[in-house]
Amino acid sequence: MSTLIVYAANVVAICLLVFALYVPRHGRRDLVVAYLGVNIGVMAVASALLDSAVGAGLGLGLFGVLSIIRLRSEELAQHEVAYYFAALALGLLSGLAVGPVWLPVALMVVVVGALWLGDHPRMLPRHRRRLVVLDRAYDDERDVVTALEGRLGGPVIGVSVLKVDHVNDSTTVDVRFRAPVAPTPADGALDASGPVRRTTVLVP
Repeated sequence: MSTLIVYAANVVAICLLVFALYVPRHGRRDLVVAYLGVNIGVMAVASALLDSAVGAGLGLGLFGVLSIIRLRSEELAQHEVAYYFAALALGLLSGLAVGPVWLPVALMVVVVGALWLGDHPRMLPRHRRRLVVLDRAYDDERDVVTALEGRLGGPVIGVSVLKVDHVNDSTTVDVRFRAPVAPTPADGALDASGPVRRTTVLVP
């Protein structure tokens, strides 16, 4: 009975992780299938290995190899990798089911809560990362930062110069910066909901 409770908790946890967190925030359908398949597959195989002579150690080693193959098959963003390993961890917690019932369930809550908090839209909302190609070859990193701040409109937090091409006169950089705050109607920006006033100038 306790094992069924842990299995049910895993199903609830992966559904929350995928359909309440990942889909509303990112919405890649192919990864939804991957997350669900990894979670349920890991839970099933870990449960089978737990009572077999093979042992859970070999099973975890196989999962490590499979995860490396999966992550090398396509370039994934860092948040997608985090969701992938969260789905993997939830499946392992439910499949191994060590200790009292409340322990794997509590750890599942911690995993889902960590993804909810770390991937929340209000977590560092102005922080951005871009791959930028500047139309000039810069040898001094300070000149790169000055040029980027002028183009991006916000302070540069970190920059990594990837390529300086003196032949084509360009610089490729990986930049992290804070996006500027969007102006509000109170700051004098145009309010689309208000009336538009037209001024006619008569030229004699």
